[in-house]
Amino acid sequence: MVSRICLIIPPSIFLLDERVFMTLGILKVAAVLEQAGVEVELLDLSGVANYEDVVRDHAKASTAPCYGLTATTPQMPAATKVYHVIRSVRPEARIILGGPHITLIHAAYKHEQKRGAQGRAATAIHQLEDMFDVLVTGDGEIAVFRALNDNPPKLVDGDDPKSELFLTNQALAELPFPARHLVDVESYRYTIDGVRALSMIAQLGCPFGCGFCGGRMSPFLRRVRMRTSENIVREMVQLYETYGITGFMLYDDELNVNPKIVELMDLIAKAQRNLGVEFRLRGFVKAELFTDQQAEAMYRAGFRWVLIGFESGHERILTNIQKKASQADNTRCMEIAKRYGLKVKALMSLGHPGESEETIRATRDWLLAVQPDDFDATVITTYPGTPYFDEAVQTEPGVWTYTYQKTGDRLHSLEVDYRQVAEYYKGIPGEYTSYTYTDHLSPEELVRLRDWLEADVRGALNIPYNTGAAAVRYEHSMGQGGIPSSILKTTSSLSMKST
Repeated sequence: MVSRICLIIPPSIFLLDERVFMTLGILKVAAVLEQAGVEVELLDLSGVANYEDVVRDHAKASTAPCYGLTATTPQMPAATKVYHVIRSVRPEARIILGGPHITLIHAAYKHEQKRGAQGRAATAIHQLEDMFDVLVTGDGEIAVFRALNDNPPKLVDGDDPKSELFLTNQALAELPFPARHLVDVESYRYTIDGVRALSMIAQLGCPFGCGFCGGRMSPFLRRVRMRTSENIVREMVQLYETYGITGFMLYDDELNVNPKIVELMDLIAKAQRNLGVEFRLRGFVKAELFTDQQAEAMYRAGFRWVLIGFESGHERILTNIQKKASQADNTRCMEIAKRYGLKVKALMSLGHPGESEETIRATRDWLLAVQPDDFDATVITTYPGTPYFDEAVQTEPGVWTYTYQKTGDRLHSLEVDYRQVAEYYKGIPGEYTSYTYTDHLSPEELVRLRDWLEADVRGALNIPYNTGAAAVRYEHSMGQGGIPSSILKTTSSLSMKST
């Protein structure tokens, strides 16, 4: 088995600021590898403008026989460039791809096979098979060891609940915490009400079937799996004791699908009393599940912000996207949050089946009525693993159409090569590109109305635009003896730093 590996986090050039939340999935894999005695190097390319130079210089200097990349779908163009650089410098190296993109592609591919179809997912997965030596889907913490075997299979499926590779609740609680020491923690900039914060994942999976959401066919992303409340709080305490962090962004899909959410909040409050500190927290909740008891407990635990995917202010769109929350549910949720002093960031999206200028104006009117403290508006994309992608049929060359059967409303999307096109779910204001359109709005009209919606609501509610930070540039031409520690860290170099 391979005893040394370089793990790589590709840049996310579609984000306003890439050094906000570190990529925890690959850090969980790194922690398990370290625990097993595998030497781990980690290249964190988040926010690095000339990342290909970093990879090229590292590949020339490193003796690691294996590289492991993680990638979301919009990271794939950058991951593809990273792949080609490694392959050109180290043609003998084993290159593994894991993470959300291959997981979603494989889930969509299996769905096509069940239907007896050969569509976009089959094309996408064959393209990845032609590039990478090993593909790892779903949970990577155990699956990675099969990818490191002397004769690994082409695909290691950690997205099969019947497999020992699929993590149980007990396994989640027993795994080591993410190996954050392998990234430059100080370079990540995020605050909650002025308090420096780091991100955490307390639980996995979301059980809902929203049409726009990735992973609805993937057990890895669909099945809720939970750590114990005690284990979650133990990680918070470790972050406080290691980094002095008192802010925590819980990046779970929906915190309140956890039936023990109040118990968790109580334990977080108790930990603060024991430590003699005050935490600040932020996380996502599901609107129709939100209660007064949850809100009160969350505020007491230190929550001051909640993020809620309301998506639309029009009832027909909420029906079409299978959100399971009505406009009345969403309004009630806003009222509960305000009653307990919780600020709300409303997450909205445009371009769903049936979207028109009328429905977008209804979203504007609803936002102005409920007055969130912040909001986000994006043009929808049809990523693999979403019902919008998986259930679409080709209606003309290069065009795929999803129809919500109960209303007959349709969404059209253009076929793209995800290795080359970063089909952003979110981009820089003024630079959006839509790869989708409806029967009522063209791609250009969707972008125009998105920009109008954001400008109009921000102006009316006096909500400032979010701004990002400039990219880091790796100065390989400055005669540096090695790649900066903010970009590359290894197990061995960390042991030297600690002595």
